[in-house]
Amino acid sequence: MILWDVDGTLVQTGGVGAEAFSTAIETLYGVLAGNHDVALVGKTDPQIAREILTVLDLHDDAEARLPGLLAETERLVAAGRDRIRERGMILPGVPALLDRLQRSGAVQTVLTGNTAANAAVKLDAFDLPRWLDLAVGAYGSDHADRNALVEVALTRVERNYGPVDRSAVWVIGDTPLDAACAHAGGVHCLLVATGFASRPALDTAGADHVVDDLTDIESILALLGP
Repeated sequence: MILWDVDGTLVQTGGVGAEAFSTAIETLYGVLAGNHDVALVGKTDPQIAREILTVLDLHDDAEARLPGLLAETERLVAAGRDRIRERGMILPGVPALLDRLQRSGAVQTVLTGNTAANAAVKLDAFDLPRWLDLAVGAYGSDHADRNALVEVALTRVERNYGPVDRSAVWVIGDTPLDAACAHAGGVHCLLVATGFASRPALDTAGADHVVDDLTDIESILALLGP
């Protein structure tokens, strides 16, 4: 069973997601948000939204503001689908590896900080859902704490596919927070240096394996093991 991160692991989206947060803040609250300096890497969308609201001193009634802000970001990401495709890219090796894993019988879904709506748009822009069972994935819209998402995914997978052997479950991501998430859920982790964290940061994150990219399909399949 493979739990894929989205941004920086499967695809890059040309900054459309980050722009959606800034534009949503400006649209809803009339506050310039382009320089909020909140790091987006490895976090859930609700966590990002709360941190931006705090930095911009919009944290009063932040919980009441949150649903509207997230809904507006989802609207903007959906409207930016063509820009994601034009400015972004599928990362090296991804289609071939997804295909090989599917043919091997692996269950593949996502574990991502994106809301389910945003993840679907980003993946659909590159025609990746054909390899992924998104219905059993785990998303930032399920829980603001990324470390809770392995359990969300496993519960859904077991409901649809039957009992899961955690020793055969892998989180594949591009940041140390993906490794932390895997550890919290008691599953394995493969990190790939195609995203937003440096190779030294990945090497010290405690993952089972770290690779530069996903192009060496046979080696990666061997790392994931039977």
